[in-house]
Amino acid sequence: MGRTTSLVNKTALGALALGALLLSACANDTATIPSRPNYQPPVVQLPPAGPPALDPTAFIRMNHMGLQEPIRVALLLPLGSESRGVRDIAQALQNAAQLALFEYGNANVLLITKDTGGHAADARIAAEEAIREGANIILGPLFAQSVSAVAPVARDYDIPVIAFSTDATVAGGGVYLLSFLPEQDVTRVVDYASQTGLTRFAGMIPQKEYGIRVSTAYRQAVEERGGVVAGMVTYPADPQAMFDPARKLAGYNQRKAALKAERARLASVGTPETKARLKRLEHFDTIGDVNFDAVLIPAGGDELRSAAPLLPYFDIDPRKVQFLGTGLWDDASLGREPALVGGWYAAPPRGEQKAFVSRYRKAFGSRPPRIASLAYDATSLAAALADGVIDSPYSVAVLTDPEGFAGTDGIFRFLPDGTNERGLAVMEVRPNGAKVISPAPQSFRPQAF
Repeated sequence: MGRTTSLVNKTALGALALGALLLSACANDTATIPSRPNYQPPVVQLPPAGPPALDPTAFIRMNHMGLQEPIRVALLLPLGSESRGVRDIAQALQNAAQLALFEYGNANVLLITKDTGGHAADARIAAEEAIREGANIILGPLFAQSVSAVAPVARDYDIPVIAFSTDATVAGGGVYLLSFLPEQDVTRVVDYASQTGLTRFAGMIPQKEYGIRVSTAYRQAVEERGGVVAGMVTYPADPQAMFDPARKLAGYNQRKAALKAERARLASVGTPETKARLKRLEHFDTIGDVNFDAVLIPAGGDELRSAAPLLPYFDIDPRKVQFLGTGLWDDASLGREPALVGGWYAAPPRGEQKAFVSRYRKAFGSRPPRIASLAYDATSLAAALADGVIDSPYSVAVLTDPEGFAGTDGIFRFLPDGTNERGLAVMEVRPNGAKVISPAPQSFRPQAF
């Protein structure tokens, strides 16, 4: 961009000078422009189209590799973020990538780690540095803004990016997302719920970007399966402000008024039967059922623990209404929340993930955060493709193979739009830990019946 601007400025100055000379000649009849026989104007050399050529002599090489040309895998992470939490996650991702490279054992793969600092501008600089050092593929960044900054740089050099952001809007154009996308969680759990005969769905949705994305996917999934979205409310993060949305979703005021009217009617009749019925209603707060048989609460942690109990509090009975969640429910402690026991959510299969956690803990002395497996799978994939594909190991055709790949979190494949599809299981919350009620598929091939 700087070169183009400079060229335009020089051209404009030349035009102004020539214009001044011509104006001077017109203003003075005696002025003459000296003739220059056989004069040829200078040829202006325009910069070549596209990015400048890379200098292979600047590519990173390791002495132990000798003359062997390695496959260079760049890893872009916010290792220098101002946030301690983000730094810890970034370090875990780096650890997982190193573990994958060690376990896969492809000596021809060189991992180049770059710090994005958690900022888009720094991420772009990191990507440029990695490309100058010969990167064949980029893993990361973590945040959507950083992915957007890196994408055009990588695209200029036809280098694919496997990013860890959950924002599907940054996918495409050479960017592939390996993250756990909430839209898939919703589709999987709605699909299973529909198969069990549930048709009327509701939602209690957080007022944030995640909630908007989930509610859009939820409506689409329900409608595609012939169901009806019978109610949807949103709530702010403040636990005290969650009461009114929960009350509204439950139709609590109307059902309470219906109970009052029924009590008055029974009292006016005065028969033994109506008196017995009136006696049974003494401890009721409302009467009648809600108009839905499933409700989605796409939240996790303390937010979920604040929101979920409000639904039974306002007489949405978990024994009659199926509670649904997303991957944020993949938390062993939720079995201690009575309102959530029996709830369903989608999550990757656990077998290989548990094994990964065990190996990580043994290598680094701590339990990895949930998303650390993304860096492990991305690095393993990069190493495997470098080992198995001679020409263009990271081409579009290779990365979007419809057969997909098997990783720590089950099978996955990249779609042409840059998002991914995963083989997810459906889990049920139990007091002693979640239980699989619908296994994850083992292949993307259509099942034969």
